[in-house]
Amino acid sequence: MPCVTDLEGCTYLQQERKGVILGVYERNPRHWQTEGAEWDYGMELLPEDIDRISPELLIGFSRFPTLERAGIRKWVNGAFTFTPDGNPLVGPVPGLRNFWAACGCMSGFSQGGAIGRVLSEWMVEGDPGTDIFGMDVARYGRFAADDCYLRDTTAQFYARRFVIAYPNEELPAGRPLKTTPSYEAQKALGARFGVVWGMESPQYFATGEPDFVEPPTLRRSAAERFVAAEVAATRSAAGLLDTGVYARYEVRGPGAGQWLDHLLASRLPAVGRIRLAPMLNPAGRLMGDLTVTRLDRDRYWLVGSYYLQEWHLRWFRDHLPASGVEIENLSESWLGFSLSGPRSREILSSLTQSDVSDRGLPFMGCASINVASIPAVVARLSLTGELGYEINVRAPQQRALWQELTAAGFPLGLRPIGMRAQDSLRLEKGYGVWSLEFSTSCTPAMAGLERFVAAEKGGFIGRDALLAARVSGPEMKLALLQVESPEADATGYAPIHRAGKRIGYVTSGAYGHHVRQSLALAYINTEWCETSDPLSVTILGKPRAARILRAPPYDPPGVKLRG
Repeated sequence: MPCVTDLEGCTYLQQERKGVILGVYERNPRHWQTEGAEWDYGMELLPEDIDRISPELLIGFSRFPTLERAGIRKWVNGAFTFTPDGNPLVGPVPGLRNFWAACGCMSGFSQGGAIGRVLSEWMVEGDPGTDIFGMDVARYGRFAADDCYLRDTTAQFYARRFVIAYPNEELPAGRPLKTTPSYEAQKALGARFGVVWGMESPQYFATGEPDFVEPPTLRRSAAERFVAAEVAATRSAAGLLDTGVYARYEVRGPGAGQWLDHLLASRLPAVGRIRLAPMLNPAGRLMGDLTVTRLDRDRYWLVGSYYLQEWHLRWFRDHLPASGVEIENLSESWLGFSLSGPRSREILSSLTQSDVSDRGLPFMGCASINVASIPAVVARLSLTGELGYEINVRAPQQRALWQELTAAGFPLGLRPIGMRAQDSLRLEKGYGVWSLEFSTSCTPAMAGLERFVAAEKGGFIGRDALLAARVSGPEMKLALLQVESPEADATGYAPIHRAGKRIGYVTSGAYGHHVRQSLALAYINTEWCETSDPLSVTILGKPRAARILRAPPYDPPGVKLRG
């Protein structure tokens, strides 16, 4: 007989010889040996506790009435190990040379083969061979060592083992753990938060509706009206996004330039300039989509994804020379905002004596200036496709910066925005982001990042593999799709078909509120990347008509971005 799972009853049923096993996941689980089991603990079972699991057992018996008449041959009550997200903890342990972990694995052999292979390749070759970030020990930081956080999140995951997860669903356990200084001010304006690596991050602002609760759905969210308003404000005036979920690192010292030139596949910028900087592993696959800013001759900033801090720091330290280079993680000590939109320069100019015009601060330029008397590092770029600035200040001054920017910007139409608006805005420009479009499974040629690679400079990590791969070219390339879907947008790994044959998969999707189109970024088999043939994307089990866009639907030449 097939294995049966009852999602609503938190039970599963599978054949065992001439009988069956009825398994239960408790909705009110109990922790055991949270300080660690005894060293001699092996596969011993615990005494049965029938009263504890009786609610789920009764549901199982009602689902499968024949069990009510069958006898119970054996009770099995054993220990599980769970992590906050349910995935294993695999990889090198920080601070201990050649010490590796494979913890939090599900019992049985369902994960053993894959984990064993990954660890073997990682130990021998120095590379797990594919994107395994979802089980890498580096996906957590020190925040995850908090006992309350661990108790709450592991219990939440266990209790939801069979519960359907909805897009945009935010779970409450272990929160709030980390907040930026402007958290309360944003919350007062209706911010609804998600969490990134323990940090509360605004997803959207339920402006004027303090009692709004977002219902879970597989279709387009009821919160989209707030997202639409944030997109409209950014396109017409200005949007203000908390960049507390950016990671910042300072690299300095007499050897900083030489080290970064070897670490990064791009050329290094001149003083006062910024470059987009792909970072590769020896196999020529992506290890990061960073920006590198040169603040002084021997002083640089790297900016990347907040949740990749431990992962990137491990990579940096593994390649750091014995002397001449220092690297400091500024992700908690420096915070800021992204200010973007056609009136962003007007707002910023009202708060500084410095020249932030094209002449004073050109596109992809940076400067250390005062913003409302607050010392700031300001970078001229944005992910929205609009004229924009990333304003970074020391963490204790972020709240003051918020007050100054909103006071100056609200009369000009500025609106605080969240990450969902940013997703809508970036997809209108066809911009990819890490963990969705970019990962260690991708090469720059696949991801559309090869134009930022300076192969001719020589000597950087991954160059030889990158040049070798150019001979055959990538099997898949990133493309932007328009999808005919009135009620829902494409989600990650949704299959893409042409004439009944699967030719790719979606990496991310969202509704482009300004261009009024459902959009998706996707990897498409290279032979079909130039096709004008009709395609289909499967959304909620139904094929939806789609087509590849030859240019982003918003401002294709990028005039607005360059101001």
